[in-house]
Amino acid sequence: MTSALLAALICAGAMLATTTYFILGSIPLLVLKHDTPLDARFVRAFFNTYYVAALASATATALSLVIAGRSGVAAAAAALAVVAVLLRKQIIPTMDSIGAQIQSDFADAIPAFRRTHLTAILINVVQLAVIVWILIAVSR
Repeated sequence: MTSALLAALICAGAMLATTTYFILGSIPLLVLKHDTPLDARFVRAFFNTYYVAALASATATALSLVIAGRSGVAAAAAALAVVAVLLRKQIIPTMDSIGAQIQSDFADAIPAFRRTHLTAILINVVQLAVIVWILIAVSR
């Protein structure tokens, strides 16, 4: 195994660890009632941090895979970086908007926030499956 491929494997492992950590951390947050703006801000900050970390680790993985000569798998890692950017642009403003409605006692705000939270978790699970595929592809 070349040093470039080893670096790619380490970066992909970091991407796996980041995504797994945030999935395992976000599921217990579903226990929150999401009935206060503080709950909404905390969950929003948690996901914002995840998207930044996911972007960094996926970008590092993609770059290291390109250097290792695995451009096909690098494209999948780059796609995960793009997905992190797109999700951050979509999910975070949605959480901000719904969080403001929670403060206004808008009746549908709490269920909408919970749906957004759950949707973000489910998308992260799909990302985790792609990361596992990347690790398997890199290790071959």
